[in-house]
Amino acid sequence: MRVIEHFWYRVRPAHLILFPLSLLFRAVAALRRHAFDAGWLRRHRMPVPVVVIGNISVGGTGKTPLVLWLVQWLRAHGMHPGIVSRGHGGRGMVQAVTAGSDPGTAGDEPVLLATRTACPVWIGRRRVDAARALLAQHPQVDVLVSDDGLQHYALARDVEVAVVDGERGFGNGMLLPAGPLREPCSRLRRVDAVVVNGGEQRKTPAPAHFPMRLVGSRLINLRDPALDTTPDALAQRTVFAVAGIGNPERFFAHLRGLGLRIRPQPFPDHHPFVAGDFDAFGDEPVVMTQKDAVKCRSFARENHWYLPVDAQVDDALGQRILDTIEARHGRQAP
Repeated sequence: MRVIEHFWYRVRPAHLILFPLSLLFRAVAALRRHAFDAGWLRRHRMPVPVVVIGNISVGGTGKTPLVLWLVQWLRAHGMHPGIVSRGHGGRGMVQAVTAGSDPGTAGDEPVLLATRTACPVWIGRRRVDAARALLAQHPQVDVLVSDDGLQHYALARDVEVAVVDGERGFGNGMLLPAGPLREPCSRLRRVDAVVVNGGEQRKTPAPAHFPMRLVGSRLINLRDPALDTTPDALAQRTVFAVAGIGNPERFFAHLRGLGLRIRPQPFPDHHPFVAGDFDAFGDEPVVMTQKDAVKCRSFARENHWYLPVDAQVDDALGQRILDTIEARHGRQAP
């Protein structure tokens, strides 16, 4: 666990210094939210329903796997989804993202979403602009899913789903910079559902809760995606486990659960990998997340593998989203 997580997920004397800044951060966040509620700042409504997947804390909670699940679920129920995102690490310009886009320009998560869903994905610093551009180019899209857009209030939404890390929870319960929260836990009273990723089922003030877990057991070769294998094939070797995600320990625990003997190699979230990051691993097997894999394709070696994961969520969440769309958007969901 990184230093900042040791700090955010505990209470230390230094928090006495940062706590006033957390109160200020909370006040500014509340004022900004109220400005949109009161109409001082404008919300922009799209001509199609908008579903926002986000969280109230910094770091990975499992939003991207949930977006993948939801897009597949909506498709299975006759809808034509599109995805909008900020594109962390990208240049912020409004642009379409495909499976072949450069993650350094478009961001790793949007490239992953485009690769896994094959549906329209557009990014931009202003999600409103990205949403408009997507709909202009893809008139068949009848629902938008906003990845990590809970605090982007300029984009009006019909459904809000917050994802909570069931293992790490809300840390020390403080807002930035003393803790990991972007908004207080009371914000969850306003969302339509909370999805708890792994760990214990946490009680929050949200009206509905749904457990989620990540599953995956096939390793895909990064250099030759047509080649896959099972963890058993590497069980007798020491595997370097690489993760540049918000909660790398979850990935490491997943690999251990598959029977792999790993040497954990955590990197900062959204780390811009280069070939030199892997020099020390030699010819030993390297297993990484799929989000990291999209950044390593150009210098992949034969011993580089990635583990795709899928979210398992109760279909009741999808039905709740469709019912809410129908009730709030004034249209019949398919």
